[in-house]
Amino acid sequence: MRRNSDTPAGTVTSITVTSQAIANNMLGDDLDRRVDVYVPAGHDGKGLPLLVDLVGFTAGGPKHTNWQNFGENVPERADRLIAEGKMAPCVIAFPDCFTRLGGNQYINSAAMGNWADFLIRECVPAIETQFGCGGDGKRGVFGKSSGGYGSMVHALLYPDFWAAAACHAGDMGFELGYAPDFPHTLRRIAKGGGTIERFIDSFENAVKLSGDDLHALMILAMAATYDPDPDSYLGIRLPVTMDTCELIEERWAQWKRWDPLELADAHGEGLKRLKALYIDCGDVDQYNLVYGARRMTRKLTAMGVEHIYEEFPDNHSSVDYRMDISLPYLVKALSG
Repeated sequence: MRRNSDTPAGTVTSITVTSQAIANNMLGDDLDRRVDVYVPAGHDGKGLPLLVDLVGFTAGGPKHTNWQNFGENVPERADRLIAEGKMAPCVIAFPDCFTRLGGNQYINSAAMGNWADFLIRECVPAIETQFGCGGDGKRGVFGKSSGGYGSMVHALLYPDFWAAAACHAGDMGFELGYAPDFPHTLRRIAKGGGTIERFIDSFENAVKLSGDDLHALMILAMAATYDPDPDSYLGIRLPVTMDTCELIEERWAQWKRWDPLELADAHGEGLKRLKALYIDCGDVDQYNLVYGARRMTRKLTAMGVEHIYEEFPDNHSSVDYRMDISLPYLVKALSG
C-alpha cells in the first residue's frame, strides 16, 4: 500500500535467470529463478549503482516487491527515499532463492546448490547486462537474518565483487543462534515420524504448517548448507546424536567454520576494500544474534576495518524500517 500516491513510482521488471550453478542441488529445486528488478522513476538503469536484496528464511526476493498492508514494500520505500532526497537513484534486484527446505544462506552447498555462484556468476551479470547498471565498484548487497548472513559472508569472501554490504540481524555466533534449537528440532522430528525423511514428508503433506515445524525445518536447512552429506536424505545430517542430542564435534566444526566470526579471522582483511559496511541488530533480538553482532564489531574494530555498527531498541521481527538507514548509506558509497 503506497503511503503517498504523489511520489514518482519506479518500475519493477521480472526476468528469469536459468541457473547451472544450482543444478547440483539434491532438493529437486527449479533451475529457472525469477528476479524482480526495480528501476527508479525517470531512469532506465544505465549507469546506476546496483543493490541486491537477500531475503530471510522462508522468503524469496519477490516477497519484497509484493503489496504490503499498512506499509511499504522495498520499491515503494526506495521511491520515497529518492523523492525525499535521502537516497540517490539506484537499481535494486530481488532474486528468488527459495528452496524446498524453506530458505537459503547464499553460499555454495553440495545439497542446497551453489547459490553463491548463482548470484555472482549468473544473476548479477544477467541484471547488469540487461539494465546497464552496477559493475565493478558499484555493486552492493544487503539483507536481514539469513539475508544478513548472506550479505556478511559475501562481503567476507567476495570483496572484489561486492563494493558495499549491509547486514541486518545476520546469523553470527552459531553456538548461541543455532545450538539452542537442536533439542527442539529433535523433538519435532520424533513427533513427525522419528527420521528426517519422515519429518519432511509429514511437513510437506500437512494441511496447515506449524511454526514449530518451520523452525525445525530451518535447522535442517542449515545442516544441508553448512555440513551437507551426499549420502543422507536430501544431503541432511545433524551435528548432534539423534537420541541424546550430544554434539558430534567434527560435524559441529563444519558448521562453525561458516560462522562469520570464524570467517573474519581468515578473510576480515578483505573487508578493508569495501566502500561501505553496515551492521545492525535489535538489542533484544530473540535469536540471540545481538551477541554475535557485538562480537563481530569488536573483532572488526580491532582489525581496523571501517564499518558502522548500530543497535536499536527492538527485536528480530518487522524491522524493515532499518533500510531507511542502510540503503542510503550503501547507495551514497556506491555513487561516489
